[in-house]
Amino acid sequence: MGASKALLPFGPELLLQRVVRLLSQAVEPIVVVAAADQELPELPAGVTIVRDRREYRGPLEGLAGGLAALRPSCEAAYATACDVPFLEPRFVRRMIELLDGFDVAVPRIDGFYQPLAAVYRRSVLPQIERLLAEDRLRAADLYELVRTREISAAELSKVDPDSKTLRNLNLPEDYQAALAEAGL
Repeated sequence: MGASKALLPFGPELLLQRVVRLLSQAVEPIVVVAAADQELPELPAGVTIVRDRREYRGPLEGLAGGLAALRPSCEAAYATACDVPFLEPRFVRRMIELLDGFDVAVPRIDGFYQPLAAVYRRSVLPQIERLLAEDRLRAADLYELVRTREISAAELSKVDPDSKTLRNLNLPEDYQAALAEAGL
């Protein structure tokens, strides 16, 4: 992208602020996991911020930090990226419903897992820690170890018919297109 995605302007707020606001319509508490030296925008009171212990270790590193930071009363967490401006709170709530009886509920769209649009029980933290200790950084490795429910696009179509929640911004062109789509 050439710039911090978390700090990209998106209307009257920055991208991470927007994602936190949308997510807060579906779940609480909210934990933001960032790189050790990553600059973050001002976030609402009550948002917990934790930092990666080691950099460049992908979603599993962030999941470990985020799950560990949850208060004991939180049984599970929805994981998302900071660059999903069209996150749909109904999608998040539906994913949580689909976790029933499983350790992880993860969309698998066109053959690809979406680890940052998934729900993880806190109980998978030891398996994540073991994978990280073994330098096994693929989320798919976790899915093979725990009871994982793969969610199809069809199962989410009523709450997010165009799968906008899964659209992230990787290129400047993606960002510009999202701004235009939002009328900004």
